Amino acid sequence: MTVIKGLYAVSPEAEDSAQLLAKVSQVLDNGVAILQYRNKSDNTVRRLRQASLLASLCKSRHVLFLINDDVTLARAVQADGVHLGKTDGSVADARAMLGSDAIIGVSCYDDIHLAEQAVRDGASYVAFGAVYPSHTKPHAVAAPLSLFAQAKKLGLPSVAIGGITAENAAAVVEAGADAIAVISGLFGAQDPAAAARQMAALFD
Repeated sequence: MTVIKGLYAVSPEAEDSAQLLAKVSQVLDNGVAILQYRNKSDNTVRRLRQASLLASLCKSRHVLFLINDDVTLARAVQADGVHLGKTDGSVADARAMLGSDAIIGVSCYDDIHLAEQAVRDGASYVAFGAVYPSHTKPHAVAAPLSLFAQAKKLGLPSVAIGGITAENAAAVVEAGADAIAVISGLFGAQDPAAAARQMAALFD
């Protein structure tokens, strides 16, 4: 069974593929366990190219590679799996398309009942957030850290997301999150490599 644990980087939006690859390489070499490609643009050619490049990069670094929202793209680039939000289709459909070994994560926002349903549906992990105010999703619902203790009883790994930085990540890990998903706290940091090392070290 694939282990979902540690620093979980979520890629920043970028039109320049070379620039994106350089940014991601920097953090992958400093303790990232999982990378999720997140790109909301409707440029399907660019998204396929970027996802393909990142899939190869992750494979060479032995880092798990997931796609945000898009099961078709995940299959096209042979990603390790997909992360599904509320409107992104069912776990069953994603698993039918990606296979029984695929990692399928589910956003549960601030709701333990959504997590219980995700377990019944056969998800690989559940995600709660925003645990702190988020630059990426400023209007995201606030998720209390107490959810991670509750999630321990479900038997699936839990991922925290939203406003996590090197300065506040320790509290999230102490609350029981198995992984911390970070976008601007990594890629917007003054020294992304140092931020990655600091956050990855919390799981040692």
